[in-house]
Amino acid sequence: MKALILVGGFGTRLRPLTLSVPKPLVEFANKPMILHQIEALKAIGVTEVVLAINYQPEVMLNFLKEFETKLEIKITCSQETEPLGTAGPLALAREKLIDDSGEPFFVLNSDVISEYPLKQMIDFHKAHGGEASIMVTKVDEPSKYGVVVMEESTGKVERFVEKPKIFVGNKINAGIYLLNPSVIDRIELRPTSIEKEVFPKIAADNNLYAMVLPGFWMDIGQPRDYIVGLRLYLDSLKKNSSSKLATGPHIVGNVLVDETAKIGEGCLIGPDVAIGPGCIVESGVRLSRCSVMRGVYIKKHACISSSIIGWHSTVGRWARVENMTILGEDVQVCDEIYSNGGVVLPHKEIKSSILKPEIVM
Repeated sequence: MKALILVGGFGTRLRPLTLSVPKPLVEFANKPMILHQIEALKAIGVTEVVLAINYQPEVMLNFLKEFETKLEIKITCSQETEPLGTAGPLALAREKLIDDSGEPFFVLNSDVISEYPLKQMIDFHKAHGGEASIMVTKVDEPSKYGVVVMEESTGKVERFVEKPKIFVGNKINAGIYLLNPSVIDRIELRPTSIEKEVFPKIAADNNLYAMVLPGFWMDIGQPRDYIVGLRLYLDSLKKNSSSKLATGPHIVGNVLVDETAKIGEGCLIGPDVAIGPGCIVESGVRLSRCSVMRGVYIKKHACISSSIIGWHSTVGRWARVENMTILGEDVQVCDEIYSNGGVVLPHKEIKSSILKPEIVM
């Protein structure tokens, strides 16, 4: 079986992290975002993953080479010369995706994090016999999204309603699809949207079915959702395999700590924290709802909440970093500095407090 991951463009919503690496390589819960998906695909028997990409394919492929060997899965790139939307990349990768087997293939949006119930999706797809299956997830505020209107009993999709003013349903496209090869015949090689142009036509032919995603779902393509996604992911880890989570008197709630990280005396860490490889956390530090990436140095009595600390950054003594502060790679926050929602570009030194959310060039 094969799969296409829609990697797309520049990852502007996750800047300044994406100024250092392409977005799918930004770590989420101590693992590059895209690796969560590749591992899930490998686990259900996918043998080849195609990355649809229009930005820095060399960086991506060089990085993924080691995982190709480790996971024993073929990873190739299909490079766009112009952005082709969410459907065009399927037409571009046609030769890579279609073989003589006639098997369906997966398509995933690279920003989506979930428990990836791909095995159930294959069973669902076989059972309904239609041309395409999409995963949908329930949301509290459907008016912000495109809503999928479907028959509850069969999952057959009737229509799509973009940002409905009145309630038509609470299920939205979760960005995970299983498609028969014939779907590619419906797509022209031009910038085109699978959600707005391709799926409505398949639905009109009574050939599109939706499966409600069990468990959590989040699009982690922007910082606030990334932090919420981390909480949901760690919750799910606790339910399924809590041996990966840290324990001890200084841990509160769900916390993931890489085995090479060092944590000092008298710290209080959690809930919802990920600490990456090679990090040093000195004594008396308080961390909650944050992601601390590889090689970060947090000095004594610093306090970090609801923030993302980029690779090899340093947070000074008694510094306070909160309210969706995002530090790019190699940022130095001096002692006793306060950051309230600062978004700091790589290689900067912060010598004075950031009192309200702003971008520090």
